[in-house]
Amino acid sequence: MSEPQIEFRWLDAKCTGSDTVIFRLEDGAVVKVKVDIDRAGVATNFTNPDGTPHYNIGAGLKLTVIPANRKFSVPKSQIGVAPPKRPDKSPVIT
Repeated sequence: MSEPQIEFRWLDAKCTGSDTVIFRLEDGAVVKVKVDIDRAGVATNFTNPDGTPHYNIGAGLKLTVIPANRKFSVPKSQIGVAPPKRPDKSPVIT
């Protein structure tokens, strides 16, 4: 026997303030936390025991840490720049 399903109506979500909170750590690093609503819905065939609507919210967090020296490195292979070509012949000087 299958379990009863709760149906939801998909809701649009709009940010009404800043979606990012910024913290400064004691070592000078900055941590940025960005919040996004991936999915929001309200149940159409179910309510909470007190009669209020039942919501299902899926949220995503994006963390960015910026070190105090503001330096980072990337492997050369990820740059995607082709090495310069060497000429097939030496230049002729006259």
